[in-house]
Amino acid sequence: MKRGFYTIMAAQFFSSLADNALFVAAVELLRTSGTPTWQQAALVPMFALFYVILAPWVGAFADSRPKGWVMFVSNAIKIVGCLAMLFGGHPLLAYAIVGLGAAAYSPAKYGILTELLPPSQLVKANGWIEGLTIASIILGVLLGGQLVGPHLSAHLLAIDLPGIDTGVDTPPEAAIAVLVLVYAIAAAINLRIPRTGVEMRPLPRRLGSLLPDFRRCNNRLWRDKLGQISLATTTLFWGVSGNMRYIVLAWAAVALGYGTTQAANLVGVVAFGTAAGAIAASMRVRLDRATSVMPLGLLMGALVIAMVFIDRLWLAVPFLIAMGALGGYIVVPMNALLQHRGHNLMGAGRSIAVQNFNEQACILALGALYTASTGIGLSAFGAIALFGAVVVAVMLLIQLWYRHNLRHHPAEIKQLMRIARGGFGRH
Repeated sequence: MKRGFYTIMAAQFFSSLADNALFVAAVELLRTSGTPTWQQAALVPMFALFYVILAPWVGAFADSRPKGWVMFVSNAIKIVGCLAMLFGGHPLLAYAIVGLGAAAYSPAKYGILTELLPPSQLVKANGWIEGLTIASIILGVLLGGQLVGPHLSAHLLAIDLPGIDTGVDTPPEAAIAVLVLVYAIAAAINLRIPRTGVEMRPLPRRLGSLLPDFRRCNNRLWRDKLGQISLATTTLFWGVSGNMRYIVLAWAAVALGYGTTQAANLVGVVAFGTAAGAIAASMRVRLDRATSVMPLGLLMGALVIAMVFIDRLWLAVPFLIAMGALGGYIVVPMNALLQHRGHNLMGAGRSIAVQNFNEQACILALGALYTASTGIGLSAFGAIALFGAVVVAVMLLIQLWYRHNLRHHPAEIKQLMRIARGGFGRH
């Protein structure tokens, strides 16, 4: 791997670490404020909101500037969201601002991989990026849980700046203040990401013209016989994964009687399994064999439903690791295949923006489903079972769709597989 790849990994680690710790701190901030339970669940779709709204523009923006600079600006926006949450803004709105930063960050983060590395290294690079991201999720939720816990928060709240009233008076507020510094570290590393020499694509003078361009890119990826399957699969996976952080917190509260700090440790357990699955896939699955992992999606959905029957910690830990490992093993090769097709069809930034739009729309939809389920009085167990059933049904439809493509478009599928195997050429 080129040296710049490791700088990207370091920046991604700290930014993702802060994202996940902030989620735990925001949940605890809402919980201690006495807000309704549905508002805690609504944090997930609020984070996804700007991914969906700004999708036509963030990809083109990432393609028009050096991607290290785009990632720097994105982390600066996240800092603004943290400060808004810290100094009186509603946590849901402030968390949406952090989501705005994340929406701008993602096309640059993934797009620079296709600029820096050859296609033959994309699965390996995705394995390392996803593995490191999951490691940051593990450490992030653990960090967030400890920052809002009684021991560490007491030390943080004891810090006094002479002559300055910071207004930081509660454990969640102290946690958020620390995370501002973590985002600042990520932003500083972003400035050291090397330029790849790829020609920039200037933004049009009329930004409204990007809407039809985005629509064409979205339609083109959905019409591609491999792009549509990889996009559908990764969309579903991230829809599930994006909501699992809160689902595990809610499940641990009712099944095991855990508070936020203890439950955050179990979110880390799922992430540990996902990291193991991601690394295993990066070593075992070639780009042209990416679709072979799809049947595991049905099992992943079934395990989500089976969560409602787990009420012992000694069962919960291996169960959550297995569920995470299945997800990681599925997403790495499918994500690499999607990046490869998108890069060939329309360019890295635009293809990642299309991917983010669909994936975050799924997070938004599944998050709205879970939030509405709890809002109308469905128990946590009932909402989780409904969530898992939807996952199984959608994954089954995706597999039937792929089999239809194999039967009716075999020549096109074979040609696209050859391109993926050879790692060159535009379709």
